[in-house]
Formats: sequence, structure tokens, C-alpha cells
Amino acid sequence: MKHLLSTADLDWDQANALLDTAEQMAAVLTRPIKKIPALVGRTIVNLFFEDSTRTRNSFELAERRLSADSISVTARGSSVSKGESMRDTMQTLEAMKVDCFVIRHASSGALEQATGWTDAHLVNAGDGWHEHPTQALLDAFTLRRHFAAVGHPGLEGKHVAIVGDLLHSRVVRSNVWLLHTLGATVSLVAPATLRPAGVETWPVQVTEDLDSVLPQVHALMMLRVQRERMSGGFFPTAREYTEFFGLTPARLRLLSPRAAICHPGPINRGVEISAEAADSAQSLILDQVAAGVPVRMSVLFHLLSGADEGLK
Repeated sequence: MKHLLSTADLDWDQANALLDTAEQMAAVLTRPIKKIPALVGRTIVNLFFEDSTRTRNSFELAERRLSADSISVTARGSSVSKGESMRDTMQTLEAMKVDCFVIRHASSGALEQATGWTDAHLVNAGDGWHEHPTQALLDAFTLRRHFAAVGHPGLEGKHVAIVGDLLHSRVVRSNVWLLHTLGATVSLVAPATLRPAGVETWPVQVTEDLDSVLPQVHALMMLRVQRERMSGGFFPTAREYTEFFGLTPARLRLLSPRAAICHPGPINRGVEISAEAADSAQSLILDQVAAGVPVRMSVLFHLLSGADEGLK
């Protein structure tokens, strides 16, 4: 595995190898000294052309836990703000003997293009509306742990519904491909105005009727309404959106008591998810945050330590 650009590139064995290694990394994080020398001498650059809190910080922590040398570069604090291109920035940094770039960019497909500019490994930390593969991996890791804890291990045969702003989400695509690979059934719930073009060709069920889906699912993933990416009227009002597509207290009672509630964050309380649902015993939102470091440790370990030989 040279790069991690898309979960569509992972087969069942590769995906499970990454999740199994993440379990080992999670065990490392329970030790008094939360560090292993797996990537001593490796250099990683976190190149973020968009703002980030969870993703960037968890990658930085993952790199430190693996004993890698790492630096973080943002557009505002680099020559990008002076007009330097992404290609020139990467090639300048690669001349300093960088082994891996972790990149977040506003343009869909930017990482695929970047494979032609560098010999270093690339990890997609989110590209436009396209994909966010490590988020999908940490979601699967969290759900796999949850199902094992309630006596139904694995994702095969599970029904997962993803609800909300599918159009502007890079999380939804990565989750659809990965969950499908791992054997889950996926339902997408959203108004027609917030569905991506071509969604009917994806391996999913699509509906606008959230209430009919809720009693059937083993896990429910709520997506944030991304107002900053919207430039038109995708729904009349926030109140109307919540009425039809929000996880309200009334809808929470339609879920099985054993069904998990997920959200990639940040959350808009009272819009796509109520405070009661976000803070309920069924919520795995903080578990997802905690999963970020071990999952990203696993990805970097497989890319840079030679462990990826077993993924081929």
C-alpha cells in the first residue's frame, strides 16, 4: 500500500488488517508511556490547506506516538499564502527528505493529482467533497468495538444509516465504500437537494423517510449540515430540516436501545441531532474522537514501517 487516498482502494483483508492493527495501537495508548519506536527516523509533513481540529491534532499525536519526526504546515503560515502552488510546496518539502505527506485540501481529487508530484507516501486527510478515508476507518473501528461489546462482533450483516447533508460530505463516500467492503448494508437518508449526483449507482438504499429507517438500523450516523459549503437554498429553514431529518428526542425513541449513534463532528446541536441524542448512552461520538489516534497510527504504521507488505 503506497498511499491511502480512498477507502474504495481497500479490499476486505486490507481494511481488517488496518482495523486489527488499530486495536494493537489502542492498547499502546493505555500504557503509562504511550509511545513505540516504530517510525524512528521517518519524517511526516501534515500539509493542511483547510482548517482542522480533530483530524490534524490526531494525526500529530499519532505521529508522535510512533516516534516519527513531523511538522505541520498550514496555508496561512506558509508560502501558499503568497501564491505558491500545492505542487511547488510539496516538491520543496520533499527536497528536505520527507517520507510521507498527510494532506487536507479543498479541491476534490487533489490527492490523486498529487501522486504524480512526489515519491513520498500520501494520506488523504480530506479532499473537498470527495473522501476522508481515515474518518471512515475510525468510524468502522468504533462500530466494530461497539458490536463486539454487545455480543454481535463484526460489521457483516449490520444495517447502518447515514443521514443528512450527503452532497457536501466527504465522510459519506468513504463510509459507503468501506462499510460495503466490510459486509454492511447502508441506507442513505437525505432530501433530494442534498444528495450527490449518481448516488443511485452506489451500493446503498436511498430514501427521504427517516422514521421508517430508524427501527431497522444497528447504527445511525448523523452528518452536519455544512452551511459554509452551501450557496443556495437547499432546504427552507433549519427548523424544517430538523423536523424531517433531525435526530430529535421523539426519533431517538424509535431507535432500538442497542443501536449506536455516531457523528463525525463537529455537531450542530438542535439541528441534525438533539442534545438528548448526542449525550445519550447510545452515543459513540466521543468514542469516535478517541479512535482517531490509534486508527491513524495504524495507517501510518502500515505505510511507513514495511507492515504494508502483508496487505498486498
